[in-house]
Amino acid sequence: MPHGKRIAELLINIGAVKLSVDPPFTWTSGIKSPIYCDNRMLYSHPEARKFVVDALVQRIRSLNVEPDAIAGTATAAIGWAALVADRMDLPFVYVRSKAKEHGAQKRIEGDTVAGKHVVLVEDLFSTGGSAISSVEALREEGKATVSDVVAIFTYEMNASTEKAQEARVQLHPLSTFGILLEVAVEQGRLEPDALVKVGEFSSNPQEWGKHL
Repeated sequence: MPHGKRIAELLINIGAVKLSVDPPFTWTSGIKSPIYCDNRMLYSHPEARKFVVDALVQRIRSLNVEPDAIAGTATAAIGWAALVADRMDLPFVYVRSKAKEHGAQKRIEGDTVAGKHVVLVEDLFSTGGSAISSVEALREEGKATVSDVVAIFTYEMNASTEKAQEARVQLHPLSTFGILLEVAVEQGRLEPDALVKVGEFSSNPQEWGKHL
């Protein structure tokens, strides 16, 4: 993961990642978390944005199969996927979280990807739900082949790995929760004695906040 540390540094330095044990953050799902990551902030920083796009492109080019098209998950990864597709001169589509209630009532926006090998771009992996749902839409509605999903960051939750295995798809994050914690300690943004407590989050996120 050659770009992992630098991306972790960028996320921390621009304030895209925040760490707090007491009080923790509360995600939309209700999970209590010591970390909040908003990769969309990277869009506003040209140098960081370029570095991330370069890293995504390099990771995709290292995959076993050369893609015919790039897809992005709505809404956070639409921009990343479009930038990657433009850089690689490939067709681009994005996948809605649910079908439109009017018109063609489809989840995939863009021209057909039927019969094509598509790489999906996600902004981050948490439980893996949105990524796997998008993979299924590309396969079922889009009639495409999808074997790989790339993302900027992963919380390293067991749930995402399990869902990926069930869906027969490989997840490829550029940076990880573990790498980010190491960088945070190096920069003095996280006390070493808090490292173990924060690090426990990934292994059991549903229960982590109940023991504060």
